[in-house]
Amino acid sequence: MREIKPAAQGKQSFIAGARREQIIEAAIQTLDEIGYVKASLSEIAKRAGISTALISYHFSDKSDLMNQLLMKLMEDSTSSIMAKVRLVNTPREKLSVFIEASLAYQGTHPSRNAALLEIIFNARTPENIPYYKWNDDEDDDALLNELHSILREGQAVGQFSAFNINVMAKMIQGAIGEFMSVSPAHTQPVDLETYSHELIRIVLKAAL
Repeated sequence: MREIKPAAQGKQSFIAGARREQIIEAAIQTLDEIGYVKASLSEIAKRAGISTALISYHFSDKSDLMNQLLMKLMEDSTSSIMAKVRLVNTPREKLSVFIEASLAYQGTHPSRNAALLEIIFNARTPENIPYYKWNDDEDDDALLNELHSILREGQAVGQFSAFNINVMAKMIQGAIGEFMSVSPAHTQPVDLETYSHELIRIVLKAAL
């Protein structure tokens, strides 16, 4: 059997990674355009310009692809938000940036937001639980943990008043999620910038 040299292995790994990324992007486009129910592997393959068999080489089935896509979408948004929060210092600044960055990411990545919502409301976990009914361990929710940390720090240094951190965090996440969950096909009562500005003002007033 011919031995595969490290350089060749690296090239193969790069090609495989690029192919998976191509499939992921095609899946996002497909979900945005025709929704989860109609997003078959053949439709995804068509948009990727590859064969359905090639998708099956990288992902076992549609559920596998969608589950991995969901994880990637969540990781990408989390990384973007956390990077912006780390650029500021005080709890008040962090809280403002957290809200602003959470909303801004969705506003600048509408296709990814649409894909995320399609998966959450239509796909199921490997345990066959609809994602919108899935109560995962909140200790693994990086954004929720970051939000808790900001609120605790703010109370510890006297920038925020006494309130229940869990309730405040849920309220903030709910307000962010409510705006993002509205389909672009519907007319928003306010634009993203206004919503972000007002939400930050309201939250800071409640927290101080």
